[in-house]
Amino acid sequence: MLRVLGKASSINVRKVLWACAEMNIPFEREDWGSGFKSTHTVEFMALNPNAMVPVIQDGDFVLWESNTIIRYLANRYSGAEIYPLQALARARVDQWMDWQATDLNKSWSYAFMSLVRRSPEHQDSHALATGCREWSKHMGILDRQLDSTGAYVCGEAFSLADIPVGLSVNRWFETPLAHPDYPAVRDYYERLSRRPSYRLYGRNGMP
Repeated sequence: MLRVLGKASSINVRKVLWACAEMNIPFEREDWGSGFKSTHTVEFMALNPNAMVPVIQDGDFVLWESNTIIRYLANRYSGAEIYPLQALARARVDQWMDWQATDLNKSWSYAFMSLVRRSPEHQDSHALATGCREWSKHMGILDRQLDSTGAYVCGEAFSLADIPVGLSVNRWFETPLAHPDYPAVRDYYERLSRRPSYRLYGRNGMP
């Protein structure tokens, strides 16, 4: 059985859990990370030298990096319905997954650490205001994309890209900052929330 190492509250671990639920992949999860077993042990760092979750073990195969993991799972476990085989369609999915992992992630970093984690090193008011503006700007990019598709990030159908992006939308709405009116993002959040697997893993079990 697939083994998933990482605490369930981690946004990157939740990508893996949600992907497994969408593709009906059985798994066993173990708590690793802050507040649980340390990722800086020799045992864990033999699996991931970056000392970060998630890590999966699929038989003898070990893999880290959350977006790479969910791509692997879709390829390994017949996930073509959400990760298309056709090159152009797959490239569109990869594009939005990579955008989430780079541009969008970077935009929220300071604001999230300040407002949610309450990090003492992230309490500069100017930096926080800048971070909130950057996060809003990137969510505006997503809003325009969702307005153009009318449904999901890559088109009319749910795809693998909606897993990292959908988790980012949850983080956006759950962070206590001023949220510009992005109706397409709001509709998307509600659309995703009709999926049982998103309610379970995308919204931390919240209805």
